Amino acid sequence: MSDSHSFDSIKKHRKIYVAVFLALLVGTALTVGMYYVHFSQLWKTITIALIIATVKASLVAAFFMHLSNERRAIYSTLLVTAFFLAAMMYLFIHARTDVPLNTEFPATKEVPYTRNPAAK
Repeated sequence: MSDSHSFDSIKKHRKIYVAVFLALLVGTALTVGMYYVHFSQLWKTITIALIIATVKASLVAAFFMHLSNERRAIYSTLLVTAFFLAAMMYLFIHARTDVPLNTEFPATKEVPYTRNPAAK
């Protein structure tokens, strides 16, 4: 019998899974409880909800999807993603002033706003 399938190893993993399950139950209870708590500002509610959701998603990804043992693959994927995000942001910022040749559309020109688009 291999070492990963020994009784002690299975018992250890079962304890971890039960602890993660209980943490997810607490997270779900917090999510439901946050529905009844009203903050004065919307950004506080959204921030707390996103923190709870991030913790729950991290627990599921790390333990149930076994990603806690895949650090090298995760960090390399994260690095590639960050590189492409930075490249796309650079291209977006660099191209925001590009206009076709011989056109009169300066980037600082304001477009008038009317409430009723049909009435001109």
